[in-house]
Amino acid sequence: MAKLIGLTLVGLLLAFYKNHQSSYQTRLAAFREVTPVELPNCNLIKGIETGAEDLEILPNGLAFFSTGLKYPGIKSFDPNAPGKILLMDLNEKNPAVLELEMTGNKFDKSSFNPHGVSTFTDEDNAVYLLVVNHPDFKSTVEVFKFQEEERSLLHLRTITHELLPRHVYISELLAHKIHVYEKHANWTLTPLKTLNFDTLVDNISVDPVTGDLWVGCHPNGMRIFFYDAENPPGSEVLRIQNILSEEPKVTVVYAENGTVLQGTTVASVYKGKLLVGTVYHRALYCDL
Repeated sequence: MAKLIGLTLVGLLLAFYKNHQSSYQTRLAAFREVTPVELPNCNLIKGIETGAEDLEILPNGLAFFSTGLKYPGIKSFDPNAPGKILLMDLNEKNPAVLELEMTGNKFDKSSFNPHGVSTFTDEDNAVYLLVVNHPDFKSTVEVFKFQEEERSLLHLRTITHELLPRHVYISELLAHKIHVYEKHANWTLTPLKTLNFDTLVDNISVDPVTGDLWVGCHPNGMRIFFYDAENPPGSEVLRIQNILSEEPKVTVVYAENGTVLQGTTVASVYKGKLLVGTVYHRALYCDL
């Protein structure tokens, strides 16, 4: 009887393990392969070799990239270098990236580990950057003022609260969902809808002209956490039109199996151009 009970327990444990493993693999889209979707003119951006995990494009065509993210369990091609904020002027015929100098007596550049960037322009057209930062794997939000003439960032302060737009879009990475909320004047939120996908949705960029959402996605997320140069993570970019309507239109604008671009996290557009960033690899600049 004891032997039978022992075998039963082993069987239950194995079943639990297999079910848990199957759920984990499903959430990470472990076995999904990418069907390529190409764009007519794409070029890797020189000077971005350790990721462009998030990016933001101003209405005047200036683009900011956060690069150099280091996080437990995530591949880093340069683990000893601090993170950076890069600038690219999309109005130039052949735009190149420039590293922005960061100034401020109380800001420790050596531990800068950026994980996301947003911009805010005030009534005087001054531009501010809000950057999620993980110094020593803690979490802060750093506020910088962009000094355009000097091409530099002045660190102002560290904050812990977030600023929210009129509609709030939240990507739930492992659940393959995007949640849509409406923000009210009293800062309360009302859930409007949830969209489901067959890919891991990461950063969301909103086109200020059309309101379309551009989403960097991981079509096979398992490969992000278990990096294999022979079988790298793919890239995928979704465009979501009319997200507040009854039937939003979702289009795969770009998809690739990792040969060119590995681990896409973000995509954003400006005047017919598409920028695509990655968690630790390179960045792409395409015509639409």
